[in-house]
Amino acid sequence: MFKRLLLSVVFCMSAIGAAFAADIEINKADLASLDGVKGIGPSLAKNIIEERKKGDFKDWSDFEKRVKGVKEKRALRLSDAGLRINGQAVGKSAAAPAGKPAKKDDPKKS
Repeated sequence: MFKRLLLSVVFCMSAIGAAFAADIEINKADLASLDGVKGIGPSLAKNIIEERKKGDFKDWSDFEKRVKGVKEKRALRLSDAGLRINGQAVGKSAAAPAGKPAKKDDPKKS
């Protein structure tokens, strides 16, 4: 009896977790789905829908340019919350500061 109860609780918790972790495609989501993404409120969801009427978002850069209030940091948080553009999340490299050259390893001296 205890095992069945425990199994039921584990199953319910995993189902709830999967529901919250679901990816939301920005070019297909309705107002309610967008509003359900952590970090998107009713106002931002409405702005996204309005901009999308002008044409689908091509990528994260396009999204950041067209939607007021969304820049690199916020885009990264929205991506982490499950928002996707054409199935793509923001890449970790997109969040890296530009203009800093990569360090080269010094060759070992003999």
